Amino acid sequence: MQTSPPATPAREAGPPSGRSLLRDPAFLRLWSGTTASGLATWALPFVLGLAVLDRVLTPTGLGLVLAARTAGFLLAVPVGGVLADRHSRRGVVLWSGLLAAGAAPLLAFGAGHSLPLMVVAAAVTGAGQGACRPAFQALTAEVVEPDRRKQANAAMTLSIRTSTLTGPALTALLALVLDTGTLLLGTGLLWLVAALAPGAGRPGPAPAVHRTSLLAEFAEGVREARRHPWFVAGLAALTTVIATGYSATGVALPLVSRDRYDTEVVLAAATTAYTAGALAAALLIARWHPAAEGWTALAGLAAYGLAPLSLLLPVHPVVVIAAYAAAGIGIELFNVPWFTATQREMAPDKLARVSSLDFMLSYGLAPVGLALIAPAIDAFGARPVLAGCALACFVAPALAALVPSARRFSRDDAPHGNLAG
Repeated sequence: MQTSPPATPAREAGPPSGRSLLRDPAFLRLWSGTTASGLATWALPFVLGLAVLDRVLTPTGLGLVLAARTAGFLLAVPVGGVLADRHSRRGVVLWSGLLAAGAAPLLAFGAGHSLPLMVVAAAVTGAGQGACRPAFQALTAEVVEPDRRKQANAAMTLSIRTSTLTGPALTALLALVLDTGTLLLGTGLLWLVAALAPGAGRPGPAPAVHRTSLLAEFAEGVREARRHPWFVAGLAALTTVIATGYSATGVALPLVSRDRYDTEVVLAAATTAYTAGALAAALLIARWHPAAEGWTALAGLAAYGLAPLSLLLPVHPVVVIAAYAAAGIGIELFNVPWFTATQREMAPDKLARVSSLDFMLSYGLAPVGLALIAPAIDAFGARPVLAGCALACFVAPALAALVPSARRFSRDDAPHGNLAG
């Protein structure tokens, strides 16, 4: 395997310049593809939930199908990262999107007919989803100039948050006139858009002449990640917050809404406030350039601890809703700088592999947290578990901020002797 010298990426220096991204056809094609993939990813669990309501799928079957999708995602993310660094990022997006699109008719046919077929199709869908995620991250770095990537990442997250806010109502309306099978086919059309819409970016790094195994090449991506202490610390903090705070609120919020407030309104309002907060933060961070951007992002990540903390205390429902809005603001104050810094700081020929490590740990471990939270609440009670999760959300980002290079999410900020790996 050929090795490349350490990357010395250009730093962002102030607000982006040039024409608006909305006038850039290449970015609009990329934005359309990532938005379609995000919509398809979000829509599948919702449509499968409707299938349970229609008695086309049992609750046990729903769990098996979603577990199969998660397994496919986890298996494909590292492979997709390696392939996107080996070959054309555009090509990996194309084939992973087509893979997920091709599984949609099998899901639709299996609904009400064959649960094993649905499980296999869901695993294939998850594999397509997992393989495209690191490829999209690396393709963004090829399509968008460095000084506009923050705006690009903010625009992409805006589209996904908007879809999350309006999607349930739209899907429920479509369900009045379309059956579950047709809605599942619709997710396949979204994946087709994700596969075909993006165009090629600027030429990426030259592929290595001598290749080793997929595992060895993924290990190179891990070594590249370890060269950036801010990334290692930030990823540890993000994984902790998702595995504790996100999982705890996902399980506890419906229970608290029902048992403490005796209404589902708190559940709906808090969820909506979270998404609205994330939308507002994405608009803000696209234009805001704090000097200590890494510290600002980690402070935003720590704000997620307000969500489990609000569920712990007997407060007015407005406080719970406000806490979720603050958590939504905080998560996007973290996400956009995090993605932008990763695209800027990592060696270009290893970017997809580093991104796959990010997705595999942060999003991949979320189901583990969800699976453990409910038994923990049964064993120890809701209050100790929520208190522990809130504490973890506050402490993990604070510890990450102590790493010298975390101040601006840049290795340039760290003393030479502190580099990891």
